[in-house]
Amino acid sequence: MENTKIVSDITAGNTTLGIEYGSTRIKAVLNDSGNDPIAIGTFDWENSFKNGYWTYSEEEIIQGLQACFASLKEDVYAKYRVNLCKTGALGVSAMMHGYLPFDAQGTLLVPFRTWRNTTTTRAAAELSDLFAFHIPERWSISHIYQAILDEEDHVGRISFFTTLAGFVHWKLTGEKVLSIGDASGMFPIDTACGDYDRDKIAKFNVLVADKGVSWKIEDLLPTVLTAGACAGHLTEVGAHLLDPDGDFEAGCPLCPPEGDAGTGMIATNSVAPGTGNVSAGTSVFSMVVLDHALKDETVPEIDLVTTPSGDPVAMVHCNNCTSDLNEWIGLFSDFCTLIGQDQSKENLYSTLFNAALEGDKDAGGLISIPFVSGETVMGVQIGFPLIMRRQNARLNVSNFMRMHLMASFAALAIGNRTLKHEQVKIDRIYAHGGIFKTPKVAQSLLAAALEAPVSIMSTAGEGGAWGQAIAAAYMMRHKEGQSLVDFLSKEVFHGIESSTVDPTEADVRGFKTFFESFKKANDGEKNLEQAFS
Repeated sequence: MENTKIVSDITAGNTTLGIEYGSTRIKAVLNDSGNDPIAIGTFDWENSFKNGYWTYSEEEIIQGLQACFASLKEDVYAKYRVNLCKTGALGVSAMMHGYLPFDAQGTLLVPFRTWRNTTTTRAAAELSDLFAFHIPERWSISHIYQAILDEEDHVGRISFFTTLAGFVHWKLTGEKVLSIGDASGMFPIDTACGDYDRDKIAKFNVLVADKGVSWKIEDLLPTVLTAGACAGHLTEVGAHLLDPDGDFEAGCPLCPPEGDAGTGMIATNSVAPGTGNVSAGTSVFSMVVLDHALKDETVPEIDLVTTPSGDPVAMVHCNNCTSDLNEWIGLFSDFCTLIGQDQSKENLYSTLFNAALEGDKDAGGLISIPFVSGETVMGVQIGFPLIMRRQNARLNVSNFMRMHLMASFAALAIGNRTLKHEQVKIDRIYAHGGIFKTPKVAQSLLAAALEAPVSIMSTAGEGGAWGQAIAAAYMMRHKEGQSLVDFLSKEVFHGIESSTVDPTEADVRGFKTFFESFKKANDGEKNLEQAFS
């Protein structure tokens, strides 16, 4: 699209905006009327480990939003010489799950407890038994129940609790709502009615009735909305919060606040039954939209969530993916600086990733456990990143990098093997995330780990923020009765290019060899954890 048409879209408010809080970056993507990204804003941030919890402060959440939006405004002006003053619709998304409880005055009662925390083991186990349904440790209901079990002072004063996306949306609109996809990471959803499971609500209320709480859980949860619904409008207060300079107008509609799993499904056109996607970053998770119910809803490796439209999804979520890998590449960067050979981050990643393709298929006897935090799928509660090698291991850069890349997907492979036992067929996986920016490398190793073709779309680099801008466009532009599946296929992804890598026999054999060593090394990880606890 020519710049004149883009300028017209910007000034007329025919754009849509998606803002997503990732683990290490807040990103804003502005789309034109044809759903193509035309400007981007970013703000880098990092979680902190304080008082036993992984967290981001409330101030960081708001300041990060403002810095990201300011970056977007700068990008718009630099490219098109116009100010960004309005948009047709916008949406907020963020990393799912976690715990943000508020009192009746809207005061945050404890610092944000993110998905990364594995402090709710007892609560998650008791709820899983009570519901006969797997409740992960990171889900919001696990956090609030653990707080009850621990007799935390704030519990009796809770008036409302939500996710990160729900919190920011509330600040912008005044509406306490969530997309069904994000809500499914707070409390189990009954996909038949598109709302929280009433039977499980009743069981939870009975469970906590004698534990000193006067509220009912249904009174604390956000209202559930599905894709296409209007979730409120940007208030004057919200507009000033987003843009303290006062340039951005209030009044535009917002789509339901979504979790990063939901935006990943949208961004990869993986919302129809039988489709699947992998989102890789600090954490990694796969999503497969189910065409039949699972025989066993208590399998600990599989979380049952939903698409933004409310269809059931089998999710395999792992807390650790690229964090340890990024630290090692940072070490290589420091070495380059030390010897006076500074390298750009992009060149360093590309060079080292491509070296992995030259390594032995099994990484030459090198093993990495990349668990910076706990990893529930592997039975690890705290996390100690480890590197091990056999006495006759072939230690070189190629094997070292191949080891790290395969380790990034190894825990995910555990869960997806469980899916195969449940007769969930994976025909093709669409992947997105920064680890896939170097062509073919991580893509081919993920294909080997999952034993399935992996496709990367040309839009994959825009990620979940682009997906949430698409969700905003669906709310604003879809025809009456038009499903999200139909809208994506006809209005967004028609003609978008993708590249597919099939798993090779040699890569699959090499990964299986590595994987067996990985599982044995994980037993050592758990012993180390006990020794240091």
